[in-house]
Amino acid sequence: MDQALLLYTTTTAVVLIPARSSRRGHTNFSSSDDGSKDDTSALALKLAIQNPQSEIRVVTLEKNLGKGGAVRHGMLHARGHRLLMVDADGASRFEDLELLWKAMDELAPQNEPAVVVGSRAHLVKTEAVVKRSLLRNILMYGLHTILRIVGVGHIRDTQCGFKLFTRRAAQRIFPAQHLTTWIFDVELLLLAKQLGIHVAEVPVEWHEVAGSKLNVVKDSLQMLRDLLVLRGNHLVGRWKVTS
Repeated sequence: MDQALLLYTTTTAVVLIPARSSRRGHTNFSSSDDGSKDDTSALALKLAIQNPQSEIRVVTLEKNLGKGGAVRHGMLHARGHRLLMVDADGASRFEDLELLWKAMDELAPQNEPAVVVGSRAHLVKTEAVVKRSLLRNILMYGLHTILRIVGVGHIRDTQCGFKLFTRRAAQRIFPAQHLTTWIFDVELLLLAKQLGIHVAEVPVEWHEVAGSKLNVVKDSLQMLRDLLVLRGNHLVGRWKVTS
C-alpha cells in the first residue's frame, strides 16, 4: 500500500531513511524544509540522486513559516494512503513505524479517517525523562495542565513528533489548521476530536537530542498565547471546522 513519510527537517535523520523504510508497498519520501540554513535540502537532494529507485521529494520554502507551516504544506502535498509526520532530528526510531502501522490497521483497516500518534507518556518515570533537561520537563508539565483546559487532555503526549495519518484524515485536518508555531500538534488533535476522527496513542521509544532551540520563558509564553488564541477562536466560532 502506498505511503508517504514527511520529514520536518534538521539534517540528522534524513540519511537514515533508506536503511529503515523497507515497508510493504511503495513509499514516497518528502522533505519539507522551512527555509532552514543548515543545508538540509542539499542533503535531501543528494540522497535522491544516490537512490534513484526511491521517490524522494524535496520542498524548500522560501519564507520561514514555522514548524507547523512547513508540516502543513508538506502534508497537503504528500502522496500515499498513509502519511507519517516525523521530526528529522532522530529522537524517534523509524523502526517504531511498525507499531503505528499495526495500530492503524486495527483502527482504520480501509484507510478511513484516523490518526495514530507516537507517545512518550510511558517514559515519564524512566531515566530517559528523569535525566532530561529541566527546560523540557518544565514545558511538559505546564503543557499538560493547559491541555486539559483546551480540550485535548485525553491525549497523554500531544507533542511527540511521530504521527501517522490516513490520507482521508489529513485532507480534513490540515486545511483547517491555523497555528504554525511548535504547538500546532495540539490544534491537529483538537481538530481531529471536533471532526469525529478516531485517534489512537501508541508507546514509542524516544531519546533527547542535543541542540534544542527552545527558550523556557519565551516559548512557554508563546505556547500559552497560542493555546488561548486557539481556544478563543474555536469558542467564538471564528475558526469553524467543516465536518
